[in-house]
Amino acid sequence: MKLTKILTSAVLATGLATAALADKTKVGFVYVGPVGDGGWTYEHDKGRLAVEEAYGDKVETVYVESVPEGPDSERVMTDMALKGADIIFTTSFGYMDPTINVAKKFPNVKFEHATGYKTAPNVSVYSARFYEGRAVQGTIAGHMTKSNVVGYIGSYPIPEVIRGINSAFIHARKVNPDVQFKIVWAYTWFDPAKEADAAKVLIEQGADVILQHTDSTAPQAAAQAAGNVVTFGQASDMSEYAPFPRVSSIIDDWAPYYIARVGAVMDGSWAESNTWHGIGDGMVGIGEISDAVPADVKAEALALKAALADGSYHSFTGPLKKQDGSDWLAEGETADDGTLAGMNFYVEGIEGDVPQ
Repeated sequence: MKLTKILTSAVLATGLATAALADKTKVGFVYVGPVGDGGWTYEHDKGRLAVEEAYGDKVETVYVESVPEGPDSERVMTDMALKGADIIFTTSFGYMDPTINVAKKFPNVKFEHATGYKTAPNVSVYSARFYEGRAVQGTIAGHMTKSNVVGYIGSYPIPEVIRGINSAFIHARKVNPDVQFKIVWAYTWFDPAKEADAAKVLIEQGADVILQHTDSTAPQAAAQAAGNVVTFGQASDMSEYAPFPRVSSIIDDWAPYYIARVGAVMDGSWAESNTWHGIGDGMVGIGEISDAVPADVKAEALALKAALADGSYHSFTGPLKKQDGSDWLAEGETADDGTLAGMNFYVEGIEGDVPQ
């Protein structure tokens, strides 16, 4: 009799545990880099942890890191969906087509793709207006360079990265008409060795300010070793290199978005959407500007940040020409989101071609 009661209790306990697990909303994250990259993926994972903190035992989160952009990402997404994920966040541009492909096979699973543009009834897209942060960085860079050479490490020549280069250049030129940009394409999001090599090449070419659209802290370390080279944190604060060489940063804050979208799945209000937020919405943050930056330059950068936040200023405001000298934006005209979303050209003054 006692054995029967024990077995019955065990079965009931197992059943209750299984039911409790089934009641949880399962949230998946697919990462292009390691969670310890110190930049892009690190910030996305902070968002995942914020979801856990917000909802406690009502959610279960899972993630796979360092997933290549390509067929293998489809395998990872498919596996998450088969294992019961209710919503899956795919956090890199190159996951766009794989996300669409997998979403077709799992119409009851919600998918959220970062920085892409393709949607479906069960696929939303979200991104941040990083170019606003680049405007602030460009302003500081234009003032801080003594060689008038600013180096820029690009990941891939996609609109998101090209927008950032253009925005930084426009605002560096506004405060320093003699500034030049030298661009090295790393063709990777995260490869510390390649990123360090790119930084060293730019420094050898005379750059005393380095901006990056890659995910590791390797360029910061390379600049620190070189001495007298200014850098900016990318995606996260990278404050371990402050107050110099890292004098400020762009910080991606995904947590509020992730909490809201998971909540929408939980309460049944989730719907396809296209989100593109910036400084004013809090998705793009500007890291503390260190005392290595002169007080008047810091004040100018913070005033620009405030104008971008309240909408009184747009990063792409005319008059502006394209690299080939053709007119783009007239005096006072601002770029529309469609043009920015598909940007595939440099503005006037940037040397070199956009890789195809």
